[in-house]
Amino acid sequence: MVSRLRIGLALVICAGMGTLGVAQGGSNPLLVTPQQLARELNDPNLVLLQVGPKDDYEAGHIAGARLIQMQDLAAPRSEGAPVLELPAEEELRQRLERLGIRDQSRIVVIPGADWGSPATRIVWTLQTAGLGARTRLLDGGAAGWRRAGLPLTRDVPAAPKPGRLTLAVDRSIVVDHAWVQANLKAPRVRLIDGRAPMFYEGPGMPEHNHKAGHIPGARNIPFNTLMNDSMQVLPKEELRRIFTAAGVQQGDTVVAYCHIGQQATVVLFSARLLGHPIKLYDGSFTDWESRQLPIENATSGSGPNRQ
Repeated sequence: MVSRLRIGLALVICAGMGTLGVAQGGSNPLLVTPQQLARELNDPNLVLLQVGPKDDYEAGHIAGARLIQMQDLAAPRSEGAPVLELPAEEELRQRLERLGIRDQSRIVVIPGADWGSPATRIVWTLQTAGLGARTRLLDGGAAGWRRAGLPLTRDVPAAPKPGRLTLAVDRSIVVDHAWVQANLKAPRVRLIDGRAPMFYEGPGMPEHNHKAGHIPGARNIPFNTLMNDSMQVLPKEELRRIFTAAGVQQGDTVVAYCHIGQQATVVLFSARLLGHPIKLYDGSFTDWESRQLPIENATSGSGPNRQ
């Protein structure tokens, strides 16, 4: 059934291209539109990874897409460790190979439902594995594919043949609290807090023992302001305006954090679209707070303080 769906896509596309719109970012190598992806489905090197709720996937997905979760490509949970953390290089390589990913793979990450930040977390994880240039995000996600009237299936693809990955990893895009502390005032480095303003400025969530405030010197770009209601990344002109307002200049390295290293990846993906080098503070504010490092709290009027 999957092969019949793929064969029929060309007819669907030809019939519908006169009325289907082209999503923002269609010409960008980091993004792919539903229409573009539909034309590539017979590529033997294509790997489709849908990130989102299981019921959304089971209701109908792109032929050949596999459902994964962030934890599938994260370090095992352990007592006292961050909720979400990049696994060791060899462990990540093995997990990716079990998904059928190899050096020649061309990967498309598909946000399911409204799971934008989990999808960009997977994109970032693939970048650390050396697959950044071979990975794209489906602009508009699974919902965008449906809106375009393109075929869906409920068939779960057979287990893939394990791949072989030998590409050089890129752990330079991962930093810890010590690196952040050492580079808070470094030239051409811009620290961005990707959380909602209620966490960046206050009041936070005291009932859950989460203090309000941010790492000193960080500027706020809320992750949910970088995509529209249709799960499409904003046009570059709008992204540039948002980043410029946060003090990010051309050529700056964007270092982002959030609660646990998930939402910040939307900021980093957007920064990549604008051509910025990126880094993620993987432990993010949860790690920073647990170490009792200085926190700047705008609502308290106290400036940087140790809480």
